[in-house]
Amino acid sequence: MCMTNDFSLQRQQLITQLQQTGIHDERVLQVLATIPRELFVDQSFHEMAYANQALPLLLGQTISQPQMVAIMTQALQLSGQERVLEIGTGSGYQTAILSRLSRFVYSIERHAELAEQAMQRLARLDIENVSVLVGDGSIGWEEHAPFERILVTAAAPHIPNQLIEQLAPGGLLVVPVGDQSQQELQVIERLEQGRTHINSLGRCVFVPLIGEEGWRSHQ
Repeated sequence: MCMTNDFSLQRQQLITQLQQTGIHDERVLQVLATIPRELFVDQSFHEMAYANQALPLLLGQTISQPQMVAIMTQALQLSGQERVLEIGTGSGYQTAILSRLSRFVYSIERHAELAEQAMQRLARLDIENVSVLVGDGSIGWEEHAPFERILVTAAAPHIPNQLIEQLAPGGLLVVPVGDQSQQELQVIERLEQGRTHINSLGRCVFVPLIGEEGWRSHQ
């Protein structure tokens, strides 16, 4: 059996596993079944591309556990018409998934090398509805606000105020909030008159969000 077929089988096995853990959004599952995670992991971890675990990237960053990617994507409740702001491009894997489920993705990565690699991977998949910016994701991308959805893939010490301000009324913000060792995955809905409703999806562990509205450094 060739490696491509091996990966296809592993990808389908992962989808089955995700279904068993409670991922029920068929559109999310369909996209996860088509995006080649092996393209987004370091060459030395190719054999683990479909293990349900986070894997290391350059510069102390990680590609998130597939189950967490699925949970966060499902929490966004995407219809396909949204403009999405992603904080933390990383490998580009989550970006690719969002691109298949939304109208346009604006993604911010503070590491130029990771941003460049992610853009190359997205280009290989002929993904064109993504714009990547190298900068401080904790303050968002005001030029293109408001966004119907915002996804933060790093741990924030608090809900970033500037991201709430850039969220459209009725929009959803998904963000891990807590200290640098453990967080709560929170879904914030922006209501009328600046009010918000917060729902917790449970505990999680992410690398820290570094920036003006995040942590000053990785402790």
